[in-house]
Amino acid sequence: MAGDIVNPLGSAIRHEWVLDPDWLTVNHGSFGATPRTVLAAQESWRRRMEAQPSHFMRRVLPAALRAAAAVLGGLINGEASDIAFLENATSGCNAVLRSLDLRPGDEVVVLSHGYGAVRNAVRYATVRTGARMVEAMLPFPTTTEAGVLAALSDVLSPRTRLAVLDHITSASALVLPIARMVATCRARGVPVLVDGAHAPGHLTLDVQAIGADWYVGNCHKWLMAPKGAAFLHAAPDRQAGLHPLTISHGYGQGFLAEFDWTGTRDPSAFLAVPDAIAFHRRLGGPDLMARNKALAAEATALVAQRLKTEPGAAGEFAAAMGLVCLPLTGEISAERANDLRERLLDERCDAPLNALSGAIWLRLSAHAYNELADYERLVDIVLRVLAEHG
Repeated sequence: MAGDIVNPLGSAIRHEWVLDPDWLTVNHGSFGATPRTVLAAQESWRRRMEAQPSHFMRRVLPAALRAAAAVLGGLINGEASDIAFLENATSGCNAVLRSLDLRPGDEVVVLSHGYGAVRNAVRYATVRTGARMVEAMLPFPTTTEAGVLAALSDVLSPRTRLAVLDHITSASALVLPIARMVATCRARGVPVLVDGAHAPGHLTLDVQAIGADWYVGNCHKWLMAPKGAAFLHAAPDRQAGLHPLTISHGYGQGFLAEFDWTGTRDPSAFLAVPDAIAFHRRLGGPDLMARNKALAAEATALVAQRLKTEPGAAGEFAAAMGLVCLPLTGEISAERANDLRERLLDERCDAPLNALSGAIWLRLSAHAYNELADYERLVDIVLRVLAEHG
């Protein structure tokens, strides 16, 4: 109900998390931050499990997993029977890639801004089978929808067996026109795996409308579930032959039989996903996502203005993460970006840095516990680090 929605946000509700007040946290995008109430829900599931483990695993867990999947399905417009829980989105991408029957000469398309771990998974899957990874070069920092679609279309060929597309890129924070990208691939007969690690809770997600063959997403980032809560949505006609990375008792018995039980693990993060969704809605749901996007845009403009440099993602390509180019001269490299990131951590400041297109870019996030003063503080720290180490 509207009266239950929390307002105001920012520092007024920071007590809802266990975040260290001595740290500046403007990086919800990497690992998320789980609120106290969701951690309590997870602990309740753990206690219930440990009260009688065999009873829980045999008689409670199967239905509880499917109930949690149904709640998640309501959020992403997917059927519970098409949703399997995983520890992270990268595991889902690996499961799809390892289930493909790739052969010499086959091609798997990735984006130039694709997540590094997933690109490594593609590299592994192609090298070991004699296939090859093909890269679609996204236009950046001047990004247009037409440019993105052209870059993708240019690398699709009769040899393309799969396209791995990011919904929101990690390092560059670009919200890509994913439905049109999927349609471009499908029109050429190319199956699509979408890496939506950043999407759930970050923006409105409709897996049916996107139309990908497989969609993976993390619940422990923007949706604020406990660490190790992610999902794989597989279209019904793409579930046969799809296997988890760990083959176990359910092998050959169907999609859910294989993925719901891969052996002994702590399922409490999965089972707390409905509580994370409830908390997200309590903070406003769609209104929260709109507020976070607006705050990220304001913060990005502020940081770029104070650093006297340029922003990255903007407009339709931006959501609750922003990108700002650092005013640096000399060598631009991943090693330098990593060194500066370490210096920020030394200052108790969590904000990623990445080398892209001949520059080092600062990525900032905006979530419910953030407010504009956080980004004023961020600039002060960045300027100090650049003066000492830049």
